[in-house]
Amino acid sequence: MLKLDQSFSHQGSSVAWGKMGKGYPLVLIHGTPFNSQVWRNIAPLLADHWEIFFFDLIGYGQSEMRPGQNVSLGVQNGLLAALLDHWKIDRPDVLCHDFGGATALRAYHLDGLRYRKLTMVDPVAVAPWGSPFVSHVRKFEEAFAGLPEYAHEALLRAYILGAANKPLHEQTLQTYMKPWMGDIGKAAFYRQIAQMDQRFTDEVEPLYGPMEGEVTLLWGEMDAWIPLERGEKLAARITNGNLVRVPNAGHLVQEDAPEAIVAAMLSGLLRR
Repeated sequence: MLKLDQSFSHQGSSVAWGKMGKGYPLVLIHGTPFNSQVWRNIAPLLADHWEIFFFDLIGYGQSEMRPGQNVSLGVQNGLLAALLDHWKIDRPDVLCHDFGGATALRAYHLDGLRYRKLTMVDPVAVAPWGSPFVSHVRKFEEAFAGLPEYAHEALLRAYILGAANKPLHEQTLQTYMKPWMGDIGKAAFYRQIAQMDQRFTDEVEPLYGPMEGEVTLLWGEMDAWIPLERGEKLAARITNGNLVRVPNAGHLVQEDAPEAIVAAMLSGLLRR
């Protein structure tokens, strides 16, 4: 498991972070409903080549969770910019997934951040996105947050299992479920879903185009959350159509095919 033994305060929220390895800085950004442990099997394999920085987004994982907190995509890019300033990092390599991809793209276009290499795995970036479940939670957040624990646990379990194409081991499932359990975690889970809003990607999607630095885009061919066609649409805008299709992998490529992510990172290193 990754050790998040440092904290950073941003806009009144405490953010948990950690680092490992040595070399050029590499920043890992997770998505929803996950946390930085999504990189736990990948980061150690990259630590001989990079100094790796990882953190839990505002309202996720080991970062602070509290009522009334803004945990939307609208604040996460500002957090990334503030963390890079805190770490004194300029033009890092970035590896990101899902909402982490949206965060990196928003920070690039809205905050002026630049990356030496940006590797995105099934990012939330192109409209439309969301689901009927998200729509229901946005309308009835209080009712969902009031579910009895057994009902919440069953819903959460089914939700996370849907991200992977292959069955998840129980220990893996618990790694992703644990932060969202209990009264605080349960409320935080529905809070972040209720604050999902496509306007945060609509804001930057018209700006997509060739980017400074190297860009690699990976997509699980069996992604049931964000279809492959969205990846192809994004690739046409930012990578001249180049898209690494990952066979037999769903949205959670870190679990279905972690070797594909490691290979993409190391092959880029060899090219440089």
